[in-house]
Amino acid sequence: MMKKLWELYVSFFKIGILTFGGGLAMLPMLKREVVDKYKWTTEEEMLDIYAIGQCTPGIIAVNTATYIGFQQAGVLGGIIATLGEVTPSIIIILLIASALKEYMDTPVLLHAFAGIRVVVCALMLDTVVMMARKGIKDKIGVFLFLAAFLLATFSPIPTALVIVLAAVFGVIYARFRSKKGGDRS
Repeated sequence: MMKKLWELYVSFFKIGILTFGGGLAMLPMLKREVVDKYKWTTEEEMLDIYAIGQCTPGIIAVNTATYIGFQQAGVLGGIIATLGEVTPSIIIILLIASALKEYMDTPVLLHAFAGIRVVVCALMLDTVVMMARKGIKDKIGVFLFLAAFLLATFSPIPTALVIVLAAVFGVIYARFRSKKGGDRS
């Protein structure tokens, strides 16, 4: 049990220390650790867990770590995985806060942050492509993807509501399709 808890802590510590830019940026590292290395879950289940983490209140990375930790080692596993996820952020924030005031306007720091933003955008785009390949399976999926993207990007509708609406649509469509008896893509 202690080995499993240590693996959870170290895995989510690594994810936490390398996650710049929010929840989507963590997906490649999450896949590497949780799916490929430890095989705690499948890629499809990881995307489902991530989606649930995104829909629930709180930080996506923390929600995901808590869920996977709980799934692997109960309540203590959830706590340990969550601590692993947040420890790097706490350390980094404390270090940056102590030095940032003095160096905030230096060109090197400004360029470093600009570089980090570019890499985060590339990671997020890679993640969106991976999720689209896994999640879009038919014409309805393409329609739902485009509708959700347009609503989330260009409308004042909160993203969480767009996700809930997509889920409701998916359930209704699945029931309709099962009553019709077959795949209509």
